[in-house]
Amino acid sequence: MKRSTPYSDFRLAIRYRLLLMAVAGLVLASGGATATATSSPTGLESAQNLPLVTTGTARTNAVVAWNASAGEATVAACFIGGYGPQEARMYAMMHVAVHDALNGIDRRSHPYAADLRAPSWTSSDAAVASAAHDALVPVLGSFSFFLPADCISAGIASVEADYSTALDAIPDGAAKTRGIVLGQRAAEAVLSLRADDGYDTPTTDPNYQEGTAPGVYRYTPGTPFAFAPFLGEDLTPFALKDGSQFRPGPPYRLTSSRYAADVNEVQRLGGDDVTTPSARTEDQTEIARFWLESSPLLWNRIARTVSTAERLDSWENARLFGLLNMALTDGYIGTFETKYLYRFWRPVTAIRLADTDGNPATTADPTWTPLDPTPPIPDYDSGHATEGGVAAQVLRRFFHTDRVSFSVCSFTLLEGKCSDASPTMRHFTRFSQAMNENALSRIYVGYHFRDAVETGNRHGKKIGNWTVDRVLRPSCH
Repeated sequence: MKRSTPYSDFRLAIRYRLLLMAVAGLVLASGGATATATSSPTGLESAQNLPLVTTGTARTNAVVAWNASAGEATVAACFIGGYGPQEARMYAMMHVAVHDALNGIDRRSHPYAADLRAPSWTSSDAAVASAAHDALVPVLGSFSFFLPADCISAGIASVEADYSTALDAIPDGAAKTRGIVLGQRAAEAVLSLRADDGYDTPTTDPNYQEGTAPGVYRYTPGTPFAFAPFLGEDLTPFALKDGSQFRPGPPYRLTSSRYAADVNEVQRLGGDDVTTPSARTEDQTEIARFWLESSPLLWNRIARTVSTAERLDSWENARLFGLLNMALTDGYIGTFETKYLYRFWRPVTAIRLADTDGNPATTADPTWTPLDPTPPIPDYDSGHATEGGVAAQVLRRFFHTDRVSFSVCSFTLLEGKCSDASPTMRHFTRFSQAMNENALSRIYVGYHFRDAVETGNRHGKKIGNWTVDRVLRPSCH
């Protein structure tokens, strides 16, 4: 049930966001990533910097371009640093509007928020631009409860600039006008549908009752609050029945050998190598920092890369990105519901207080410090791993194969980030390979136990399957 009296502490929320950005070395720039994708059997390559207008003889798909634009607006609006659920919801709403608008011109799949009809000669690019713009701008504007006004203004300005560029590239006339109106109607429908969906659940709760018993979540160092403790019950899913639908069983018992193995693994690999020595390899450290980036931002970049390589048309892309982002939103709902039900302590707490867990196979280190400051959310299951499971499964189901090769960069490396002249690329031959690396990164960064990440992957795959099976299903022509 939605709470009508938010008690979020804005200063703490901003402090947390800035802390994560500072540690990760993130540059708030709107540059794209230079990435390529190759999928059997096509073997195509594509640039990740996707313009909204025709460049030479190559023309960027409008849906892919607006997906990239939404990511740029997210960075401009200062989303990066802990607001993944709100980010995923915004992308989902935009892509539902885009999908339903295109569906009105040529019905290829079941509509989600609006069953529209338009003449076949309606400009699809105008419909996409109008739907994306009219969904993004009000959603960005609604986030004043946790984003500074100048950040929101910058995000909206980014969208307005891209919208102007997109419309300027479309010849004036009835087709353009009809497309704009169609996009507006699609956006209105999804905005109305999600108007009271619990998106404004408190982002921080400094009054949340932390635990005192061994194994129970406590505030993580430097963040005396819990992040979005009611999101799993407040935010309405796009496809799931509710956040508990695929809830996993409980984490390992503190006295078990598996729990001890998980503690010892994170203790050995997840330290900052300054206060706490770490046995991480150089590649494992790169993996840890690479996947610190927002899950929606990075997995949408991966989807754009593969989509462009496969030369999907606008309708195919509308369904792909709609499924991906609705499932990512529901993944957050599911994992937050799980986290705050079990309230399992984080590795940084468990290692520092290992002398209280009753397990003789663990050893306390009162000064143990992870590679990156631990987010103020319970450990189990891993939200990042859940999101990776969601995304990889949606992509695997959509492309009917796991065996897809792609290369991608990240915004959260200290050097070689997407906005650098020579970004560091990580290369994958399967969606599941990226999913597994994303999950392991949370051990290497000191955030999660192995049980949490493996469970998160399985949780996310179930949510991804459910979404593909239940929404935007292909229609018979």
